[in-house]
Amino acid sequence: MADNAPLGASAISAAATIRCQLRVRGIVQGVGFRPWVYNLARRHGLAGFVLNSPRGVFIEIEGPPSAVDAFLFAMRHEAPPLVRIADMERQEIPATGDAAFAIRESEAAGSAFALVPPDICVCEACLTDTRDPSNRRFDYPFTNCTNCGPRYSIIVDIPYDRPLTTMAEFAMCSDCRREYQDPENRRFHAQPNACPICGPRLILNVPGEAEAGLSAREILTRAAEILRLGGIVAWKGLGGYQLACDAAQPLAVEELRRRKHRSEKPFAVMVANADVAASLCYVSAAERDVLVSRERPIVLLRRRPGASLAEAVSPGNPATGLMLPCTPMHDLLFRILRERWEGEAALIMTSGNISEEPIVIENAEAEERLADAADAFVHHNRRIHTRVDDSVVRVAMGETMVLRRARGYAPQPVFLGRGEAEVLAVGAQQKNTLCLTRAGFALPSQHLGDLENFETLRFFEETLERMSRLFHVRPTAVAHDLHPGYLSTQLALKMEGLRRIPVQHHHAHIASCMAEHRLEGRVIGVAWDGTGLGTDQTIWGGEFLAADYRRFDRFARLRPVLLPGGDAGVREPWRVARSYLFDTCDPGAHHGRPPSARLWQKWQSRIPPERLRIVDTMLERRVNTILTSSAGRLFDAVASLIGLRHSVSFEGQAAMMLEAAAQEASDRPASLIPYPFEIVAGSAPSEFAVPQGYFSPLDLDFRPMIREIVEELARGEPLSGIAARFHETLAASIAAICHRMRADLGLDRVCLSGGCFQNALLLEGCVRCLRSEGFQVFIHHEIPANDGGISLGQAAIACEMLGENLS
Repeated sequence: MADNAPLGASAISAAATIRCQLRVRGIVQGVGFRPWVYNLARRHGLAGFVLNSPRGVFIEIEGPPSAVDAFLFAMRHEAPPLVRIADMERQEIPATGDAAFAIRESEAAGSAFALVPPDICVCEACLTDTRDPSNRRFDYPFTNCTNCGPRYSIIVDIPYDRPLTTMAEFAMCSDCRREYQDPENRRFHAQPNACPICGPRLILNVPGEAEAGLSAREILTRAAEILRLGGIVAWKGLGGYQLACDAAQPLAVEELRRRKHRSEKPFAVMVANADVAASLCYVSAAERDVLVSRERPIVLLRRRPGASLAEAVSPGNPATGLMLPCTPMHDLLFRILRERWEGEAALIMTSGNISEEPIVIENAEAEERLADAADAFVHHNRRIHTRVDDSVVRVAMGETMVLRRARGYAPQPVFLGRGEAEVLAVGAQQKNTLCLTRAGFALPSQHLGDLENFETLRFFEETLERMSRLFHVRPTAVAHDLHPGYLSTQLALKMEGLRRIPVQHHHAHIASCMAEHRLEGRVIGVAWDGTGLGTDQTIWGGEFLAADYRRFDRFARLRPVLLPGGDAGVREPWRVARSYLFDTCDPGAHHGRPPSARLWQKWQSRIPPERLRIVDTMLERRVNTILTSSAGRLFDAVASLIGLRHSVSFEGQAAMMLEAAAQEASDRPASLIPYPFEIVAGSAPSEFAVPQGYFSPLDLDFRPMIREIVEELARGEPLSGIAARFHETLAASIAAICHRMRADLGLDRVCLSGGCFQNALLLEGCVRCLRSEGFQVFIHHEIPANDGGISLGQAAIACEMLGENLS
């Protein structure tokens, strides 16, 4: 290593007797780690140095053995809150007689590897600066320090130093430079450090108005006026543009829906603080903790009756996604709103895009793509290198579950410990993420979206290129889904020179949960979701697997039914409801026998007769149908049967309404008697060639439940009670199958994965039932249970398949 001039020094006595070299890996760059190490060494009277390297942070310490031991203890137990140490290598080397401890300049990147921190919300100390009229950063929207501010969205390459970020374009003034060079200042080596003299600035563009030379406060005051008048403002946040309007004005919210082409999918709402959030929604202590956390995600909360929010914020849905300001700009905006509005403001704060497209990040791109959506633009001149949307979480059983992993969480690594293989996993079709592996770490990307248009495909390719460069990954293999129609699969199959590793969708779900918890060996995997191609070429989605990273056996499934019309059956839940009714009334399954009017007379009156006849013909003749064991479709069917939803405008809408209805039931879940169900021997699908070695799984048969639900409907039983019993039945049935698997296979660890386990009622019921039976239960927390976690599972399986498990 070159002997660079120290940035700071501390005296040490001549009593030094040993010298240790440490290599620390994890999230240790851009999080205040080096100044903390400097001050720690000085506190213990140690000499040596610390420097950033693409291979990690290198530290050499020299001094008395007791001081070295105290230093190492503090490294393990007292590191700053944003630091995540994955591993620390230590070796003793000859003492050099150094007289001081120094912070050396970073090494050049080369082809080595270092982890990158996510973007972090503004800290309290920086907010205090921006709220103090005597502070030079008063009202400055880009205030940050070592403990907060942009990271992943501005980093171009490693090591994380200013010249390798988009802040390279802003030369620091003398005051900022002095802070940057002072190891005892909280802005020491804060790469985005800036102030109103030398840093980025806001730019206002209101079409038809001449706005120039305005201060940040003047710009945001004008934006506040537009919002108050019912207008829509687009502004550039940490990881991309956001569209905002007054969440209390029905016409403004409805207009935003029209312009954004988003008919019913809920909007997120930003409020000034947790107290305002609690005035709009019920907020538990755990939910408050995640609201104010440094990640500042959108948190799904149950809305209070009479909350001052327009119905169009989340139509037909009792939950609302709330978040708090994550940047000084948002904080300043809400201070201005408080000064000018009566009461506390609540703003729609949704992704700056047209529905289903990636979030916009460039100023010119925003004015082009969002021209028909926004009445005004608040730009800034700090480039965003990597687009990162807002994260979404919910709290279940007092613990956080990430539903959309993006700002604040990505690109935090998952340590696999499965060798040095460099793999690309391309994820699924919906809620796509990609994942790279290097040096034993999995590196899941931020949420990319549904791979259903050119813009999202371009975002995928952009993210792959930037992550590969940032983490210096050159994949030797690509893992992909079995489904040939997935755009991610098609991309993988076109990649030349890489070994292709196909991974079954639900196996990837279970491997994702295992990887998050660093589990080894076989587990019981319950993978419940909407869609995933099975090895028998049917649509799976209600699966019970005995699985490890290398292989799986399908022990049981939901009894398959026909899905009429393919994707139309997903968009129109009444179709799969009709299929379940056919299947229930006719044990011979779809051989043309007229269905019992007693079972569904009331329900069928809600569907146009001609459309019913078409679907009935499909089911009777097995035309334009496919077998599915999907749990997601079962949720859709029951939601339609009880009259909640016969068509949907976004994925999971019917299931969300069913969960909401169940939560209105007066009976506690544990006191409910489950509907009847059966566990029976299954059979191979007759219309497909049976693969060699095919094992016919058990069938979880819900026809008795469907029959009783229809009879309860005929008797006029409350819908909320039916919905609650339905959820309790699913939990009881999952426990029953797991009990059979433990008896037959000797397994007692259960991983719950797949989008259905975003349903808090189902998840809580399953965990309660399984733990009462003595099972160890593992659920997702930091990685989404939905298809956003598929790429991690694919990556873990691929690393195992490559035979490089050196842990």
